[in-house]
Amino acid sequence: MNIGMKAFYSDLRIKYKLIILISIIMFIIGAVTYSMQQYTFEAYDNEIYLQSASALNNASLGIENELRRLEKLSFNIATDASIQSYLTIIKQGGSDYDNFLTAAKLRERMFFLGGLEKYVLSLQIIDAYGKEYTNGNNAITSTLGRIEQIRTETAKNTGGIRFIVPDHYDSALIAGREIRKVPNLELSYLGNISIRIDVNKLFQDFAGGMGRNGARFTILEGNQLVYSLHDSLGIEKLGMNLSGKRGYQILPIGGKKHFITYVPSEYTNWTYLNIIPFNEIFKETESAKRTVFIIYGMIYLVVILFSLAFARRITGPIERLNSKMRRVQLGNFEYVEEPGDREISKDEAGQMQRNFRIMVQRIEELIRENYVKQIAIKDTEFKALQAQINPHFLYNTLEAINWSAKAAGQRQISLMVESLGYLLRSSISNKEALITLEEELTIIRNYITIQKIRFEERLDFVQVIPPELSRCLIPKFSLQPLVENAVNYGLEQMIETCRIRIEAKQKEGCLFITVSDNGPGMDQEFLEKQRAGQTESKGTGIGLRNIDERIKLLFNDNYGIEIKSERGSGTQVTLRLPVEMRDSDV
Repeated sequence: MNIGMKAFYSDLRIKYKLIILISIIMFIIGAVTYSMQQYTFEAYDNEIYLQSASALNNASLGIENELRRLEKLSFNIATDASIQSYLTIIKQGGSDYDNFLTAAKLRERMFFLGGLEKYVLSLQIIDAYGKEYTNGNNAITSTLGRIEQIRTETAKNTGGIRFIVPDHYDSALIAGREIRKVPNLELSYLGNISIRIDVNKLFQDFAGGMGRNGARFTILEGNQLVYSLHDSLGIEKLGMNLSGKRGYQILPIGGKKHFITYVPSEYTNWTYLNIIPFNEIFKETESAKRTVFIIYGMIYLVVILFSLAFARRITGPIERLNSKMRRVQLGNFEYVEEPGDREISKDEAGQMQRNFRIMVQRIEELIRENYVKQIAIKDTEFKALQAQINPHFLYNTLEAINWSAKAAGQRQISLMVESLGYLLRSSISNKEALITLEEELTIIRNYITIQKIRFEERLDFVQVIPPELSRCLIPKFSLQPLVENAVNYGLEQMIETCRIRIEAKQKEGCLFITVSDNGPGMDQEFLEKQRAGQTESKGTGIGLRNIDERIKLLFNDNYGIEIKSERGSGTQVTLRLPVEMRDSDV
């Protein structure tokens, strides 16, 4: 799959590759922007939580201070000596009249102890027989079920405070506890004290400021609703189980998202919640999100359009150049200017256009030149064909002279004619650039045969060639001109015998062939001219420089000719060649 995608991408046009590249860059920028935005909004959510939690902590602190004060009030009433005495009298039983008087005194004492407290609606004492005695600004008669609930809940704490949540018949929060006999630490059950707390006034005073922006201050005990400053939205039915937990959540309630902050009470089993409609506090952030996405989408479209135009500016000249190259591929080398070519820029694409135009024009010129040269070559080949007639005619004539010399008994004339014929045949028959050392020596021996007849005993020719080197390949006519130079520049300048020596050896992976003579040698000035190819050749006209250049062309610059000579000490010319053998069966 990856190979297929790579091949698909490689085959796309450059402008589409640019669009894909820019799209990927925009996607990465968008992803980074979105991540940063999410981080910012999460930080904003956390800041809102901190503010809401701080408000909840302040509200819970004030509420719980009041609850502690009311707990202390309930303790004072439960342990008051008069209250203890009155409840003991009632428990012991007596006449209705005595009980009536005792009840009156009990209510009076209750009012005195706490009937005028700020958040107290009324005080209620339930005797050992379940009879209720009330007093206060907003006293009510509790139902039997409520009385039983108070007695059951307070019994769980064995004299400790117990807060009982409001019900359908009584909207007050009740702080209740059992009253047990204190004298002599008997701790026998005498009844119950319950303080009906004006929960609306209490929570309004301490948490009323949290109702802005549709917020709802709510108290839960487990999954049971204790109080809600406004509609609780049924949050107690979600089964969140927030007991002892602190934090925030974003939850859908009633089809709308709400930001819920919750902190645990340090005094009761309650959990304080602040429920804020999400849209109210995040209206601006949601609007900012939408704005960012809209702006990013617009920027993306603008960038894509810009990249298309930009890609056309880059690929347009390349596509026009590609079209011209296809025309050249079909054999049309005429450069045709298109409308956009007159405004070629100086960037790389423009340079390619200009270079291609110059190249096509140069190719067209070379084609014309090559056409003229081909005509000249054909004419030269024709003339060369005509010229070959003369050597063949000369060779045939030499053969006739050879037979005539043999018939007349002239052996020297016959040898000279045979040797000259061999040299002539070698020069026109073999088209190979490389021949064996043995073949080159055969040419030299025929040449020496002619020169010995000419100079007789004045020419002494010696060859020292190991048999294993006779099959080494050397350039054709690379040694014969050296021997001819030894005759022309050595033997002809001497009266005494001239010794010409050819020696071959293999050393350091190379073939060294040396042609030396004991002639008059050369002075330094003439030697430098000879090395530079500035002297005029005698004989065949093949100079040392020509041989050196042929060796370097056939092999490389590591091979060639080395000349050593001094006036009066002879001359030594050495060929340095690679060791290449011809197979014996060739």
